[in-house]
Amino acid sequence: MNWDQIAGKWKQYKGDVQMKWGKLSGDDMDQVDGNREKLIGKIQERYGKNKEEAQKEVDDYINGL
Repeated sequence: MNWDQIAGKWKQYKGDVQMKWGKLSGDDMDQVDGNREKLIGKIQERYGKNKEEAQKEVDDYINGL
C-alpha cells in the first residue's frame, strides 16, 4: 500500500490512524485530511518526536497495511 491509496480513502483510514496515534484528536485528523506531511507534523507536535522518528513511524504503519 502507498500513501496515495491512503489519501484517497482517508475517511476510511483516519479511524485506524487515530487508534495508532491516540494523542491525535478528531480535529487533528480533519486537518491532516490525507496529507502525509501534515500527519508527520501532528505526530511530532503531539508526541515530541523529531521529523525522522515521525516519518519512520508513518512509513512502518503504511508498510504494515
